Order: sequence, then C-alpha cells, then structure tokens
Amino acid sequence: MQSHQKHFFERPIVLENMNTQTRVVIATVLSLLVFIGYDYFFMPKPTPQAEGNRTVRSESAGKPVTHRENSVSPSATSEKVTAKPVAQSAGEASALNGVVATIETSNATIEFDALGRISQVYLKDRQYRTEEGEELKLFNDPRIPKPLEIRFSDPTLNELAFKTPYRVSASRIDVKGDRPETVTFTQNLNGFVVEKRVTIYPDHHYDVEIEMSEPKPYFISPGYRPDLRIDNYTVHGVMVEEADGTLTIIDDGDAKGTEAFRKARIAVAFDRYYATALYDFDNGMEVVVNKDAEENPILFVKEEGAKRTLHGYIGPKEYRILHAIHPELTKIIEFGWFTFIAAPMFKVLMWLHSFIPNWGWAIVVLTLLIRVILYPLTYKGMVSMHRLKQLQPKIKEIQAKYKGDPQKMNAHMMELYKKHKANPLGGCLPMLLQIPVFFAIYRVLLNAIELKGAPWILWIHDLSVMDPYYVLPVLMGASMWLHQRVTPSNFTDPMQEKIFKWLPVVFTFFFVTFPAGLVLYWLTNNIFSVAQQLMINRMLEKQPKAE
Repeated sequence: MQSHQKHFFERPIVLENMNTQTRVVIATVLSLLVFIGYDYFFMPKPTPQAEGNRTVRSESAGKPVTHRENSVSPSATSEKVTAKPVAQSAGEASALNGVVATIETSNATIEFDALGRISQVYLKDRQYRTEEGEELKLFNDPRIPKPLEIRFSDPTLNELAFKTPYRVSASRIDVKGDRPETVTFTQNLNGFVVEKRVTIYPDHHYDVEIEMSEPKPYFISPGYRPDLRIDNYTVHGVMVEEADGTLTIIDDGDAKGTEAFRKARIAVAFDRYYATALYDFDNGMEVVVNKDAEENPILFVKEEGAKRTLHGYIGPKEYRILHAIHPELTKIIEFGWFTFIAAPMFKVLMWLHSFIPNWGWAIVVLTLLIRVILYPLTYKGMVSMHRLKQLQPKIKEIQAKYKGDPQKMNAHMMELYKKHKANPLGGCLPMLLQIPVFFAIYRVLLNAIELKGAPWILWIHDLSVMDPYYVLPVLMGASMWLHQRVTPSNFTDPMQEKIFKWLPVVFTFFFVTFPAGLVLYWLTNNIFSVAQQLMINRMLEKQPKAE
C-alpha cells in the first residue's frame, strides 16, 4: 500500500510533460466544445410561430400544448396570477379582441383592442422589415397577456372586466414630430370605473396612468415577450432589475413558480432583438413572475392603489434609442456572462461606427484594435513557445535519461526551465486569457440589432445572418490553416498533429451558419494574426539559441 502511494505521488505532473502545442490543441478543442455546448444547451431551437388555434411544441418539456386564441379569460389571485378558460361566444371574442384604436408614429404603428391592451406593434423602419419588405409584427403568438392588460385579484370583478369593453377617446391618432399624444380608455364595471391614459412617444416608449374610482388590488403586465423566432440564436425570457441593481434573468422553460421582486426598477420580456417592458426608476415596482403551462415566465406588476403611473417600452433593443429615453434602459441589452467585457466593447464598436458608417468595416477596425491591445499577451506567448521549442532536444534528453525516476525528471526539467526563463504554461496561458474576449465579441455581434439589415460589401447585405454563399466561412477556414502554417509547431505526438491540422475544417463547418458579422470578425482576426505571427517570427529568429 505504501509503495503504491509513493509511486502515485512521484508520478510526473501530466501538464508539465505536455508540450506547448499539445496544450494549445487541448485549449482550442475545449473552447470549441464550450462554444458549441453553450449554443446547444442554452440557445433554444426555433419552433413554428403560433397563428390562430393551433398546437406548438413546448421548448421545456417537448410536450404539445394547445393555445386557443380569443377563448381564454384570465383570472387572478392576490398571490399568484393564473389564466383559466371562461365561456365566451365567438361574437364576444371577436368584439373584445378587435382593433379599436390605432396610433401612428414615425417609427411604428400601435394597435389597441377593446380591453385597452396593445394587441400589435408594427415597426416601420426599413432595417426591421421582413424579407418580403413588409412591416415587422412584434407579436405573432396569440398567448396572453398582452401589454397593458389588467387582471384583478377579485375573481368576480376580473371576470366582468374581461367581458366589458373599454370606451376609447379616439380611434386613430397621428404622433407628429417629437410631440407625444394621449389616448384614454375608460371601463365601467357596474359603477366601478377604470381609466387608462396612455401617452405615446415617437421613440417606442409610452407612459400609462391608471386611475380607478376606488382602490382595488390588481396586476398589470408589460405583455408576453415578442415572438420572432428567426434562427437558432433566438433567445426568449424575462429580466428584472431589482432595487439594488441586481439583474435576474429567467429564460423560457426555466420558470419554476411565482417569484416576487420588491421595488424593482425594470421588468422586461424579450427575445434576441426586441423587448416589451415596464419601468419606474423613481418609485420602483412590485414585480411578480409567474409561469405558463410550458414553464415560460410571465411578468406582472402588482398594484393596490387607486392611481398609478408607469413607463413602458415596446420596440427594438437598440442602444441609441434606449439611451436617449433613459440611460438605465440600456440594461435591457444583455450580453451574458461576459457583459463586463462585452458592454465596453459594444460601446467602442458604436463609437467606431460614428466615424465609419459601415458596420462591416467598423468590425474590421475593432478587430485590429483588439489585436493591438492583446499584442503583449500574444508576443509573450510566442516567445515562450519559441523558447520551449529550442529546449525540446534537452527536454527529450532528460526524459530519456531519467525515464525510471519521475521525481528526478521533474526536478531537472524545472531547473532547465528556470535556467532559460521558460514557462511551460507561458505558451497557452496568454491564449486562454483571450478566450473571454472572443466570447464577449461573439455576444456583441450576436445580440446587436444594429447589425440587422446592415450591409458590408458585395454579397453581404445583412451582417446579422449567415453568408448565403459560404464565402466568409471558407475564407475563415483558409486563413486559419494559413495561420497554422506560419506558426512554429513542436508536436511530438502524430495524432495530436493530425487533430490540430483538421481544426480549420471543423471550424469552417461550424461557422457556416454563424452570422456574417461574427465570421467577418474571426476572418479578420486570423488575417491580422498571420501578419502578426510573421512579424514575431522574424523577431525571434534574431534571438540567440538556447545552449
């Protein structure tokens, strides 16, 4: 037993016996696995859009769930908001869900139904139009709640509210210039009066003032998130900013029950590019998150007073628009785990675009800046790899000489590293430190709606979608192969060398479906890396060899 323990502790450390190229291969493969695994496990796959009465497949459990448009009337309790079917004739359903007011702004068309809810929003900007050139509809899923929907805690009152249409002050309003316009909805529930005054601004945000003839506990919702399942990268969910600034994100399929947030500042339901939100930075909100039958989160704001004013937003998650409304609203744009790196990087990209009016060339320049900033790390890694390559003959001699004595082998190798100031981890550690930068730029280029519909050159008409002719992925793979050719290698295992040589092919296939903007970044990064490598190679050739 003792001899076994002695043999175990005297084994050479595996990491130390790996050459630098092996570590790079392992780091690259692991990074790729993490990259792919994140998309596979955390990015929901697209499902058919819901239209009318039909069945869609649950993203959480894979079970079919039927959503019946215009045939459910929500009911609420004081602790939990739920939805239960209520008998309703076809005529009643048609009347309550029909459009009773239309607000036209320079950027959008907003429709309200007879229950004082925002039933549809059409985006007018050319950037957001469909492939057929039609205005983009934000809500394609018939599931409730809709934005500005009110549910009362009293079941009897709530049922009456969902059967009683509002009176509207105007059926059509045009918001001209920067001047907002107000539309008023009034509902009489057997003497109990509810009034909603909605003030629409031309930049997708609005104010809603709710006034009741007497205090009654109720819930109001920013609505079910926009449902534009456009590709494999589409993410859905809700986000709540708490009073202390903490951001809580609940993805579709992850809602476990009722959650309450006191004095929350923002409550937003979102997908990749669009969002619907309620916010109050001055007084805060009592936010309740429920789940639907598919365990998707549903947002509500709980109120008990007779009068309340909230602010809302429905539209694209575009930084410029959100920042102009309120700087805090830019938190709606979320970049995942690496937000602390991605957010500043996104601001730099926007700053570059203010001088370079082409997002593609702005990405190229951003890539160059990143390479310049990371140059010290890259150079340090290359120098360390070069020194280790020079020491390979001596390392092999030590390994052969002390093959039967792992303890002495390690001691002599450490002495060799120390004498020549070589770090066995120095080659791959700087490269590993660059991985968060790649993930950050990945999230920036994936989530930035600014790239939607943004052309680069020639055949690239939209940087947010894949290259239709696969030119960029192929060039990216070729540049990766070229980078391998000019990078000194010191493989000792033929199998590792074969794996490393196949990496450009593997990356090319995975990048085929990636947004063109992301592939452009990677291609540009490879081109600059080749140039940088050639320069470093010339510098290292002038250094004296290790003796």
